[in-house]
Amino acid sequence: MKVKQQESIEKQLWKAADKLRKNIDAAEYKHVVMGLVFLKYISDSFEELYNSLKVEVKMGADPEDRDEYKAENVFFVPQKARWSFLLSNAKLPNIGKIVDEAMEIIEKENNSLKGVLPKVFAKDNLDSKSLGGLIDLIGNIAFGDAKARSADVLGHVFEYFLGEFALAEGKQGGQFYTPRCVVRLLIKMLEPYKGRVFDPCCGSGGMFVQSEKFVKEHQGRINDISIYGQESNQTTWRLAKMNLAIRGIDSSQVKWNNEGSFLNDVHKDLKADFIIANPPFNVSDWSGELLQNDGRWKYGTPPTGNANYAWIQHFLYHLAPTGMAGFVLAKGSLTSNTSNEGKIRKALVEANLVDCIVNLPAKLFLNTQIPASLWFMKRGRKKKEILFVDARNLGHLINRRTKEFSHEDTDHISKIYHDWKNKKEYMDIKGFCKSASLEEVGELNFVLTPGRYVGLEEVEDEFDFKERFSELQKELKEQMKEEQELNKKINENLAKVIYE
Repeated sequence: MKVKQQESIEKQLWKAADKLRKNIDAAEYKHVVMGLVFLKYISDSFEELYNSLKVEVKMGADPEDRDEYKAENVFFVPQKARWSFLLSNAKLPNIGKIVDEAMEIIEKENNSLKGVLPKVFAKDNLDSKSLGGLIDLIGNIAFGDAKARSADVLGHVFEYFLGEFALAEGKQGGQFYTPRCVVRLLIKMLEPYKGRVFDPCCGSGGMFVQSEKFVKEHQGRINDISIYGQESNQTTWRLAKMNLAIRGIDSSQVKWNNEGSFLNDVHKDLKADFIIANPPFNVSDWSGELLQNDGRWKYGTPPTGNANYAWIQHFLYHLAPTGMAGFVLAKGSLTSNTSNEGKIRKALVEANLVDCIVNLPAKLFLNTQIPASLWFMKRGRKKKEILFVDARNLGHLINRRTKEFSHEDTDHISKIYHDWKNKKEYMDIKGFCKSASLEEVGELNFVLTPGRYVGLEEVEDEFDFKERFSELQKELKEQMKEEQELNKKINENLAKVIYE
């Protein structure tokens, strides 16, 4: 399969895979495609090591010895689950059953994948010809024999498909997917080079993947970070486990239970160096009435009708003494005063835990139209100021309903933050950023909306109001003249039709 220069392999595969979808909705088809991409990845990794062991048989190597693969951190794939076997059977009417059996075999062989892989391929609504076509298509992903290159391409495909499925599913899709540009900004600002990274509502694992990318891009060692996560939606947790396994990231501490982080905190004793999260906004049924005297509510009991301040305090509870948290929250959390929220926010500011607030543009998130903000909190802060950034005017539309930050946007915001934090060349920019003292925040009743602090953007002095007004009047007259001429022509043509 030749790769067109103007279109990436991910886009080509998405278009082709989407054509094969027929009568399956995006939510279900997601598991079909992602499951096959994952199977292809582990099969490629296995077969590369298998072939090199075959060459070394005379030196005592055994290509069928499970321990050989364990030692190299490669999943063992039995013969009936290997991609070559699936490809040779792709045209059979029972290919769905064959793939389901392959998934079961792999889970039995690899404990870390137990209960993770989808077994949805033999369902009646999945046409066997379409499935065979999809297997052929995904069979074309690998370029060359190098595991690293194949894994990188498959990793990109997996990440791209997650985003596309989130778009296709709309509101529901956003539950498992945080836009890459938002995750990128969180990571650039937090810089998780070393230590324990925790996400207690981890979705499909995007925060962990971007953390790993950040470390690699900055010549760090991926083994210097360890990840911890929790997810209450089992199908989303499965996606996370596959997403991490495809990149060789240890996901043994990414846990699932259907009670969620508030009722069943599986990492009770964890004190993380970095917390990166996008909790669901404004959740009302978070079981707050059962947790009124919980030890996590050090700064005040959160309201039973909204989980926002429960999440904030859950994050703080899990932060190490010098740990940092960066998370997405509904913008309303910056100003709300109902049911104790204002008092909690005041306590957080007075405890000098709030480091930076970033106001985000509308349309960044797929699952909600609720305006959002980023909170950055840090234990052991010396600064007695909070940085406010109003980024509502940044970003660009990628379609009618969705906006995203460019790399330049995220670089700009993170540079402002690091300059401020490191006392390097930082300056307030009217209408964009402001370093406000805790006293100033107190004077504004502990409201944390950046717009209240940064003020209005300065308008250039050269702007001539009279001249611009005159130009607009002229443009309006010309438009009205064109409209009159158009109406005249329409009336003339109508008269001809009527009288002829």
